[in-house]
Amino acid sequence: MKVYYNQHLKELSRELRKNGTLAEVLLWKELRNKKMGFQFMRQKPILFYIVDFYCAPLKLAVEVDGVTHDAKMEKDMKRQCALEKLGIAFLRFSEGEVRNNLDGVLLKIATWIKERQPPSYQNMTPPLLRGTQPSPNQNSVLPLLREIR
Repeated sequence: MKVYYNQHLKELSRELRKNGTLAEVLLWKELRNKKMGFQFMRQKPILFYIVDFYCAPLKLAVEVDGVTHDAKMEKDMKRQCALEKLGIAFLRFSEGEVRNNLDGVLLKIATWIKERQPPSYQNMTPPLLRGTQPSPNQNSVLPLLREIR
């Protein structure tokens, strides 16, 4: 399914990619290049909104909520509801959670992928859950990942 978006968001999306928060940069290092088994896009426009990370085959949006999200929680929920009507699922993490527990965040994303991936991908296991070569920040997650399998 092709996802449509307001063309005026294209430039804003580029700016957001250039000026990401530390948490967004840390998470992007782990999501890019299909490290989770699927391609994620960063600062992806969808309809009239921009999501932090989006995986089209999984219809999954991953959001990193910073302190600015506290003041606009109602707006975020409205945006999330509109996108969920398109069948897009959301995983939300606080900026602090990503910065202080990146392994746990990656484990939650990998587990979500394993449990809910589309039928055409059923035999795929996210690399993080396969026991592939860990990146330096995944060392503490490996014992937990083995328990899931």
